[in-house]
Amino acid sequence: MFEQLGLIGCGLMGGSFALAMKRAGLVKRVVGYSKSPSTTERARQMGVIDVEAPSALLAISGADIVLVAVPVAATEATFKSIKHLLHHDVLLMDVGSTKEEVVQAAQRSLRQFANCFVPAHPIAGKEKAGVEHADANLYHNRQVILTPTAVTSPALLQKAQALWHALGSKVIQMTPEQHDATFAAVSHLPHLLAFAAMNAISNQNQGADFLSMAGPGFRDFTRIAASDPSVWRDIFLSNRTELLAQSQAFQHALQALETAITSGDGQALAKLLEQASTTRTHWTLSSKHLN
Repeated sequence: MFEQLGLIGCGLMGGSFALAMKRAGLVKRVVGYSKSPSTTERARQMGVIDVEAPSALLAISGADIVLVAVPVAATEATFKSIKHLLHHDVLLMDVGSTKEEVVQAAQRSLRQFANCFVPAHPIAGKEKAGVEHADANLYHNRQVILTPTAVTSPALLQKAQALWHALGSKVIQMTPEQHDATFAAVSHLPHLLAFAAMNAISNQNQGADFLSMAGPGFRDFTRIAASDPSVWRDIFLSNRTELLAQSQAFQHALQALETAITSGDGQALAKLLEQASTTRTHWTLSSKHLN
């Protein structure tokens, strides 16, 4: 049980975390701050937070747990703004989709309080952002990646693991480097491709006509292109090295398919398609327990 959660960023991710903690009986009071006062007010009206704070610093005053749920590009500035009221027993986490840059920001900004920071990435979300879409079930039966550093307090890491388990999440531990390489492949690249596919069609003269004929398969493939552009801009730039490496790997795979099609080599094309189909089937079967 925590006495007070200091929530910085009362949107979908932060709001869902607060609701989940409240429902599980893990926190007595939630004090929240968002850059937009209307968001903070809406969060209070919805019962996501109990008290509105006028600043990020005051949101963590008296807190024994702090969640920073802001765009990754705003993380370092947020850390700088709250470090004066941190103490070594506070559990500080984020929910950012990249980790190396966030960890570096924490080391620069938090200094002697860097031991409080347990970097976290819940593999959960929705295409629609905003506190009005906050959901106490958002993290249930979802993976949460923790990427502790060499200075992370073992006691606070254990507390973070116990907390996410209590919210119904499956906790996995990685290094920040492993995390960013992994999610460049399975999250950041797919989003990049979905955005690119929509632009490729819409930029054609007949794009609107093409889209009018699209069916469920296209809808499923491009669903994530409806995600918040500002959030994904920050993620792409934060993890650019790993993302560009995955983009190159994709282009090589696409080139292999194009070469088989251009040459009319049905046997080579079938082999490539079979490889993808088999891999997808095996992955689906092995990941059923996470759905």
